[in-house]
Amino acid sequence: MSDQREEFLAGERLEDVALFLADSYVSDDRLEQFGERVDDGTLIVVDGERGRGAFQAATGTGAMEFAKSAMSNEGSIDDDLTGGHCPDESDAETHDVQFVFAFAEGQNEEVGGIYAEGAVVHAYAQCTCGTAFSDRWNVTE
Repeated sequence: MSDQREEFLAGERLEDVALFLADSYVSDDRLEQFGERVDDGTLIVVDGERGRGAFQAATGTGAMEFAKSAMSNEGSIDDDLTGGHCPDESDAETHDVQFVFAFAEGQNEEVGGIYAEGAVVHAYAQCTCGTAFSDRWNVTE
């Protein structure tokens, strides 16, 4: 795992975003110049503004618009940001994560809940079946 991804997942890169793009969704060897090659895709950690632009270029959708559409549908996104489990997996369709957009938010005791416990990763994914879903969790040491 790259230092950038480790730092992001530890809540140390609050100004950055992480993007996972599956090979089945975007097939472009140039992506590896910008990120880390992982099983089935590329994971990129980049400053927020550039990351949102890269997300829009890769998916054709604005990052925050996508996050809003996925927010109301809770699923499970792998804590390494490279996959997950679609909440609609009960049908016979194939369910693979096409892409993930994630950001981390610092600890905020005033908000309470999981935010009082430490930094929180917010992750949003798109499944091959068309379902967009979200997950969030406290960072781990």
